[in-house]
Amino acid sequence: MRLSSVFAIGGVFLTAAILCLVCARFAVSVVEDTSRHSVRNTLDENGMTWTEVDANGLHVFLAGTAPSEATRFKALSIAGSVVDAARVIDQMLVQDTGQIAAPRFSMEILRNDSGVSLIGLVPASMDREGFVEQVEAAVEGEPVADFLESADYPAPETWEAATAYALRSLKDLKRTKISLDAEQISVTAMTESAAVKADMETRLARRLPDGVKLALNISAPRPVITPFTLRFVIGEEGARFDACSADTEAARERIVKAARAAGLTGKANCLIGLGVPSPNWAVAAEQAIKAVDDLGGGVVTFSDADISLVALEGTPQGEFDNVVGTLESALPEVFALHAVLPEPPDETTPETPEFTATLSPEGMVQIRGRIATAAERKLVESFARARFTSDGVHMSARVAEGLPEGWTFKVLTALDALSYLSNGVVRVSPDEMQITGQTGQADAGSIISGMLSEKLGEGAQYEIDVRYREELDPVASLPTPEECESRIATIQETRKINFEPGSANIDASGSEIMDDIAEILKQCGEITMEIGGHTDSQGREVMNQQLSQARAQTVLNELRMRRVLTASITAVGYGETQPIEDNGTEEGREANRRIEFRVIKPVEIVEEQTTLESLEGSSEEQSDTEEADGQADEGAEDSGDEAGEAEEGAADAADSADGETQEDTADEQN
Repeated sequence: MRLSSVFAIGGVFLTAAILCLVCARFAVSVVEDTSRHSVRNTLDENGMTWTEVDANGLHVFLAGTAPSEATRFKALSIAGSVVDAARVIDQMLVQDTGQIAAPRFSMEILRNDSGVSLIGLVPASMDREGFVEQVEAAVEGEPVADFLESADYPAPETWEAATAYALRSLKDLKRTKISLDAEQISVTAMTESAAVKADMETRLARRLPDGVKLALNISAPRPVITPFTLRFVIGEEGARFDACSADTEAARERIVKAARAAGLTGKANCLIGLGVPSPNWAVAAEQAIKAVDDLGGGVVTFSDADISLVALEGTPQGEFDNVVGTLESALPEVFALHAVLPEPPDETTPETPEFTATLSPEGMVQIRGRIATAAERKLVESFARARFTSDGVHMSARVAEGLPEGWTFKVLTALDALSYLSNGVVRVSPDEMQITGQTGQADAGSIISGMLSEKLGEGAQYEIDVRYREELDPVASLPTPEECESRIATIQETRKINFEPGSANIDASGSEIMDDIAEILKQCGEITMEIGGHTDSQGREVMNQQLSQARAQTVLNELRMRRVLTASITAVGYGETQPIEDNGTEEGREANRRIEFRVIKPVEIVEEQTTLESLEGSSEEQSDTEEADGQADEGAEDSGDEAGEAEEGAADAADSADGETQEDTADEQN
């Protein structure tokens, strides 16, 4: 064989080998690109954009950091559905989830006639046995069932304060559900009356600890009003209610509207209660009030279904007969009307007997006038001493003959009415009784009117002019927490609580200002307040904070020594972190060394819907939707989400001065 033939054959084989290699490389490249793009696209479609895909021959490599182990496994499954799962090489990492979050600690305290139940999850560090003992002490030995579970996680910062608040609230509430966690407290309770309800809401809001939100749902049963009373007067001073009762909100609105049409101005206090003699009470009240207005003045009194209408002296007889006749015809069944047109006084009539009792703001009672016998005089004096302060009754009434029948009973009734006033006068004459004065009890007028209607009977004439004054109300007259804070700030504008240099001891001039601040806090009752201690920036920051804490605590101790309620008052040392003036001047440093009193304002919240309530609401909505679909061909359903965000800010602390040489000087100045 010639050499040229060998080279020709070899060239053919070499060319074939090169072509095979090129084709193989091209095929591999096509397979890699196809696999990589197919897997990449499929992962992107499934939201796996965090993955990194590469291919080397038949192998497909997955890399990247998966949010969770489940997500990593899902990515492998998706890739295995595109190419053979054996070709997929897992090089992915899983994101570090960090420490498992602590559970939400919460507790429910349920109290009723059968005892107290404790339900919820509490920190393991909490002294459960001690807490149960405190609950038993708060409810005075009622049985306590402990269904609490515990978890070994750190207790939230405000957990202890929240549980202490719940304990104090439990002591005051006989029927209640208290739900609490570290951030919020929800109190649902029932009280005996509207007055107790208002007092309890005030007390619960005042003692709320700092950093905790409050949701209150305090209810009170409607009072039983007996007799069911309404008394409307149009006189020289205009129109007013001496007493007003209604059975429903709608009835109250109708009665007040009728009174305003007759000339009533200002606030109308109309009590809603039980015991109405007829469902047509509001209709009868409207008609009677209109009748008084048509007469140009007078008094109408309801005592259950009995109505007494007294016109003004000098009212024309024809007009009186017309108005009374119209009212009698229009009144609903059950109601009975007794109308009186007073006759002009006879100048020849001899002097009429009178009895008068005067109550002073200091509680002294002066009794003057006439009483039938010596025994009845002694009875009246004993009754007055029982109703008022025994040493404050001065009897100067004289025994007289010829008094009307039932005179002593009317005198005792008048003294009983006077006991509802803070100060005032009652006058009794044979034909009329007058009660005038001021009171701190909002419903005193209604109570007096109802009592007189019941005791004196139908047709009795009496006049009530009782004015409610908020400053005499032992609950409403309490200053608000903001007013208390303002009063203390006013004292500190001209005087300052000073301490001995470098010490937490109040100097000699501080006793008087502490007495004045204590007196204000005693008037304010129980409020949630913080005593903040502040220093200038001289010295080390840690030492300044410790000194300010000690000084704030000293002020708190001084208040305790003066018998101020301090259970809801805390002492906090802020050191140099909250300057109000420039620390670069002596005047500024003097201003920064201070004690501040700050009211902790509660943040009311709306109770969140429970799971059961949510399910019930969903069921009702679904039922309404199905009913609508049955009546129409198309229905629409709207849904919305509500979200809330809360942001917190922090104040940067001022840098402390360096150097040991400055510390001694700072101690002297602070």
